[in-house]
Amino acid sequence: MSEPLNREAWLLALRERIPEITPGDALIRQGQGSLLIDVREDAERGAGTPANALGLSRGFLELRIEQVEADRDRPLLLLCGSGQRSLLAAEALQRMGYREVVSVAGGFDRWKAEGLPVSSSALDADAAERYARQLRLPQVGEAGQARLAAAKVVLLGAGGLGAPAALYLAAAGVGQLTLIDDDVVERSNLHRQVIHADARVGMAKTESARIALLALNPRVRIEIRDERLQAHNVERLLSGHDVLIDGADNFAARYLLAAASRRLKLPMVYGAVERFSGQLSVFDPRRDDSPCYRCLFPEPPAAADAPNCSEAGVLGVLPGIVGLLQATEALKLILGLGEPLVGRLLGFDALGMHFRETRLLRDPGCPGCGAAAVFGGYEDIARLCAAAG
Repeated sequence: MSEPLNREAWLLALRERIPEITPGDALIRQGQGSLLIDVREDAERGAGTPANALGLSRGFLELRIEQVEADRDRPLLLLCGSGQRSLLAAEALQRMGYREVVSVAGGFDRWKAEGLPVSSSALDADAAERYARQLRLPQVGEAGQARLAAAKVVLLGAGGLGAPAALYLAAAGVGQLTLIDDDVVERSNLHRQVIHADARVGMAKTESARIALLALNPRVRIEIRDERLQAHNVERLLSGHDVLIDGADNFAARYLLAAASRRLKLPMVYGAVERFSGQLSVFDPRRDDSPCYRCLFPEPPAAADAPNCSEAGVLGVLPGIVGLLQATEALKLILGLGEPLVGRLLGFDALGMHFRETRLLRDPGCPGCGAAAVFGGYEDIARLCAAAG
């Protein structure tokens, strides 16, 4: 009989130290700028959470609160299921130096009973488990996961760069991936194009990639386009997407991508590899300060000066490294996180194992985005590249 009494005494002592407010008062204070934090576990929040509340599980509160709110003077309102865990959470934050912390009496049960606004979780049990580690990031959470689920990413190439990028974008829960490639799987691809398998040699790369991606995450929609990117179809293939991953292996395709990216206001995540080195950048035509691909390469080089992987060779892991970096930039663009590689060219040297960053400014005289630039049509771009060999 002593344990329940001790627990009641303990709760009473805790309530003497931690201020409590009603859910109605919490809603008013939230509207005045206080931060409402739902400290229940992810699975509990699946049934709903107070509108505009931040989900931050009690077990990770002390570890992550400073990433979310470093201002120790901002009022914090803590809510759990019934009003007990929030008392413990409030006490922990007080010890960390947060000066104005209160617990919401009655927790989410009372919040719902009083008919206060509730946001239903968009995640079912499968999604909550599948993306659990990503959801724990305050910068992602359910809102970010919803943005990923609504996003459409188009990848030119299901090969060296497209393979790792597609795998990790699918794993992250990007809603739709569109794969453009007219090639078939060859045994010589397998040392670097890890999305394919020996049993699928001879199969269209898009179909082989689709099989692997759906096996990894059946929630993702995979659209395949068994077409070669050309002047007459480039806008049709790219339109309607949010981000473009450039996994092209030739300059003709890249110049078409660059032109269509600008015309469609579609951010392009550029990547390239050769032998033991790679590079990447982000060209975002939605930004006035962003250079374009032709600021980096104004005119296509002669074919002899730009051999592809089949001619120059490539270390198998290198496209994986660059492709993963491209996927990272795509996720940042979708989520609006961090600083994308706009205006910066990132080079990677595998032999020296170091990265080098170079500023890439927008060129006022650029034939692609400069003040005097004139778009003469995709056929003109195709002829320009053909003339370079």
